[in-house]
Amino acid sequence: MTQDPAAAVHVVSYNIRKAVGTDRRRDPHRILTILREARCDIAILQEADLRLGQRPAALPLDAMTQCGLSPASLAMNAVSLGWHGNAILVRPDWTVASVDRITLPGLEPRGAVSATVMTPMGPLRIVGLHLGLLRRSRLGQQHAVLDWLSGQPPHPTLIAGDLNEWSARRGLGPLSQRFALQSPGHSFHARWRLAPLDRIGTTRDLALHDVHMIDTALTRAASDHLPIRARLARAPTAETDA
Repeated sequence: MTQDPAAAVHVVSYNIRKAVGTDRRRDPHRILTILREARCDIAILQEADLRLGQRPAALPLDAMTQCGLSPASLAMNAVSLGWHGNAILVRPDWTVASVDRITLPGLEPRGAVSATVMTPMGPLRIVGLHLGLLRRSRLGQQHAVLDWLSGQPPHPTLIAGDLNEWSARRGLGPLSQRFALQSPGHSFHARWRLAPLDRIGTTRDLALHDVHMIDTALTRAASDHLPIRARLARAPTAETDA
């Protein structure tokens, strides 16, 4: 792929709650419609698999083309979409050069996922995560992600997901040392707007623009989180950081 430093990448992060909506109906096709209408290049999903058994995908694997994206090969079996519920979807004409799974500490079983994607602006590392409910666990999980990143090749990196931190000022200090984290607002609950749980951030060689929640009648019904969307570009004075 020819690299264009001026190119932009459109990303979405979305806790799809296993496709169970605020109306208590499980409707995967609502999620697929939202992803298709978002017109994103990369989607980072949380709660993309069910919890029981082999953790089958919450979205029909044979219908993924409906949203114009393909799952990175993060699943450990033939029925899941991701790992520990975290999935990364990428437009099918872009190459996923590598994938990784990051085990996270804590009382609950948690994990983060990573994919290095060859984009028009060059290699881009995507890290998707869903942090734990306890702040102590979240702090340990952040350090685990940072420790893992310290041993990886230097690529511009975007991190996104449901960080489960209710405070707008506290609790995400470890990640904030490496990433410029942003929240577009109270993305949870989709109907009642209680907390800014969903965040997106970049290393200093990247810049986020137009960070916003996708707030429609459909997104307010499809999950208890609103999806967040942003346009990603190279920073004006790019330096490799992660």
